[in-house]
Parts: sequence; structure tokens; C-alpha cells
Amino acid sequence: MPLRRTTVLAVALAAAAAGLLPAAASAHGAAGTSFYVDCRGGNDTSSGTSSGAAWKSLAKASAHTYGPGDRLLLRRGTSCTGVLAPKGAGAAGAPVRIDAYGRGAKPHLEGAGARATVHLADTEQWEIRNLDLSNTGAPTTTDRRAGLLVQLTDHGVAEHFVVAGVDVHDVNGADFKDPDPSGGILFSVLGSSTPSRFDGVRVENSTVRHVDRTGIGTSSTWGRRPEHPEGPGTSWEAITGLVVKGNKVYDVGGDGIVVQTAKKALVEHNYVDGFNERSAGYNAGIWAWNSDDVLYQYNEVTGGHGTRDSMAFDFDGGNNRNVYRYNYSHDNEGGFLLVCNGAGMKTDANRFHDNISVNDRNTMDPYGVISVVCNPTTDTRIYRNTIVTDRADTPLVSNNGQSGTSFRDNIFVGAATGGGSPIKDTLGSYANNLYWNTDQPRDTSGVRADPLLLSAHPTKPDDVRLRSGSPARGAGSVTGDTGAYDYFGNRIPNPPGIGADQG
Repeated sequence: MPLRRTTVLAVALAAAAAGLLPAAASAHGAAGTSFYVDCRGGNDTSSGTSSGAAWKSLAKASAHTYGPGDRLLLRRGTSCTGVLAPKGAGAAGAPVRIDAYGRGAKPHLEGAGARATVHLADTEQWEIRNLDLSNTGAPTTTDRRAGLLVQLTDHGVAEHFVVAGVDVHDVNGADFKDPDPSGGILFSVLGSSTPSRFDGVRVENSTVRHVDRTGIGTSSTWGRRPEHPEGPGTSWEAITGLVVKGNKVYDVGGDGIVVQTAKKALVEHNYVDGFNERSAGYNAGIWAWNSDDVLYQYNEVTGGHGTRDSMAFDFDGGNNRNVYRYNYSHDNEGGFLLVCNGAGMKTDANRFHDNISVNDRNTMDPYGVISVVCNPTTDTRIYRNTIVTDRADTPLVSNNGQSGTSFRDNIFVGAATGGGSPIKDTLGSYANNLYWNTDQPRDTSGVRADPLLLSAHPTKPDDVRLRSGSPARGAGSVTGDTGAYDYFGNRIPNPPGIGADQG
């Protein structure tokens, strides 16, 4: 008696969960053809169409042209040296999938100093899952290197890319940031004759560790618009449908996660620990450049190194209507937030609310825990955040002469010793904030009182929750988003409290 379709599907899913089949194959049945690579036991003279007739080399796999629904599967527990640069493209609903098969560790691919270990160029409709990538060559100050690089050059619009469960580590590329960077997982647009961009990119549940210079990032040579009149190219071709979610980034030479030339990107549930470790440039933990309507939420950033830019978060040049909410930053040498509009650019209507900073610092003038530098922005609103530092040698806010930033309903707590931590800002607008162990700059509605945090020496988010009787409870002002939630998941009451805890 034949098995029912639901039973067959259940068996396939169970096999995929056990590592015997790639998850993509279990969900899409026989669509397309599966090709296999076994760098230990394969043979390049074989057909490649079964695990028993697997190819042996990445060069053989790269020489094939793949079509809609095809799968390129690499054997778990093996290691390959070389470059995987497959040809072809998928189609809507039938992408080409690169994945692992068999049992054991993810297949390891070592690029040995190539431009990229996995390199897709001028194509679309690809999904890459469950690989372990490195790319270590001779020490260099000139060679661009990456773990995974998807690149368009005068291509037009390329749709649908997924990178999931990919681990990238040990990439020693030169300190090039854009438009053709070195790093871990990169989506890069080059060229000058045909406007080009990505549409529909997901990077999720992946790790990047010890790479130079960018952890996860996008870049483009098509960035010119009224908000960035000196930008590259002749038009603004923003990446759309970008999601960067659930990734972990450790020990990167430059930026942790950077979104460049994008619209309506979502960056959430990521963890960055250790950035700006080896770069001579300006870098931040999670930020954007020349991008609109980007939402950052539920991210944690720590370990920023350096005393120039090396902040957790950043409103930079050409950023408009970007929102940071429900994020946690701690122990960054470069501080919590940078507000830095580029010369001649427009940076407008950005919002930074319901976030927490614990023991961030920046002791280099004119920086601070929050730094307002570069050129003026317009309508930058920073509200309902809790900002606590244990360093008396860092300002909680430092403004070196720029306007356009307002602070409302925030808790500012400076160091308990050394005379507290100053606020150095004569141009920002302040209203209804709570101040403790710090200055109260021109805030006639502000509160000067102990906020009664759960811990006098906070080291984690729960430590900055409010004890009963806190003067911050119910003392906030209405900001137009009553009914939203705070960092801890509590519904924000009306009137709200001051700071990030509304419980």
C-alpha cells in the first residue's frame, strides 16, 4: 500500500532534522536536480548527481551552470580548499540552493586568500545554508577578501538571496570599506553604466568571527540623490527587502553590521561583540549610511574598541526616518550613539527610543556616551532611553556645536564617584529627563533625583529596572506612541514613565 503524501513529507522532514537530507530538499521534493560534492571521497569524473557519485572539487562544482530548483550539496564533515563560484540562476519560487548533506560538522570551505570563498556574481534567486567558510591568505594591505560575497556589476535588479546558518571566520582581508569591501558576509553593487541593486536579501542565524574588515554589510556605487548630492553614480538605487536577523558577530576589524544604500531594511535580534578591532577607519557596531526607514530592534552590541567612532549605534549621513528601539549597548569604548550627518547631506526625522546603555564610554573629546558631531541633522529625537555609565571621565552627552537633536524622557545616570559624569551640550533641546550624578542642561521640566534602579552598579538590562517608588514612574510626557511596548515587553502607559522601564 503506497504511503500517503503527508506521511512521505513527515519522513522527509524527520530525515532533514537528523542531518541526512538538506532542509531545502525535504520541502521541495524533486524540483530541479541535486548535485553533490565530497571533497574527501568524490571524483570529478563522476556525474555528481548522487551522493555515491559525488564530485570532488569546488572547481568542478563551480564549472556547472545551475538552473531553477537545482541544489548543490556539500558533504558534512569534509574540508575543501578553493573557491566556490557557481554559475547560473534560479527563478521565482525555485531558487538554486547550496546546502549540506550527510552527518557531522558543516562542510568547511577555505578560500586560501581568494577574493571570496563563496562568490556569486551577476545572478539572482540563490539560497546558501549550513556552510563553514574561512579565507586566510598571506598578510596583506592591498588584497580584498571575503568569506561570502554576492556581487553585481552593471547588472540591474537581482532578486531573492538567502544566507542562513553560515559560519564565516578567519578572513584577513585588507582594510577596504566600500564600495568593494573585505569582510565576512557581503552584498556589493559595483559599476557605473547600468543602475543596479538587490531586492529581497535575508542574512539570518549566521555567525561571523575574526574577519577584516566588515562583519555583515551591503555597499553600492549607486548612491546619488538630493539627500546625498555628492554620492556615487547618477541615481539612488536602494536595496529593498533587506533583513539581517539573528546573527552573531565577533571580533571584526571594522564595522559589525552596516547597511548602506537601503530602504526599509529590518535589522533585529543580532549580537555584536568586538568591532573596530583593527581598522584605521571610522566604524560602528550596527548602523546605516545613506539609507531610509531602517528599523533596528532587539540587538545587543558590546566590545567596541577605540576612542573615535566605535559606537554601538549611529545616525550617519543621508539617514532619514530610521528607528532604533529595544536595543541594548554596554561596555563600548566608543560609546552608545553617534549622531553625525555628512557634509551637504540630509539626515532627518530619525528616532532613538526605549533603548538601554550600561557602562558605555568615550573619553576622547568631543565624544561621549552619546556624541553629536559632524554636521547638523534635523528632527533627531532621543527619548525614553536609560543611559548609565560608571565612568566619570566620559560625558553622558557631548555636542561639539551641532543642532537638530532633542532629548526627552530619558534617564541619565553618571558615575557615583569622581564628581559624576557631565553633559556637554549647549545646542540640544532637553525636556523632562531625569538626571542623577550629572548636569541638568536647560531642562526646566527635568527631574533631579535618584531613579532608584534595581542595582546601584548595573551590569545588565534588568539592573536598570525601577524599584517601587521611583520618581521616574508615571513622570514621562506623551510622545505620540502610547500603546507601544518598552524594552522589557511592558505596554507603555499613558502617561508613560521616564526611561526604558515602563513596568
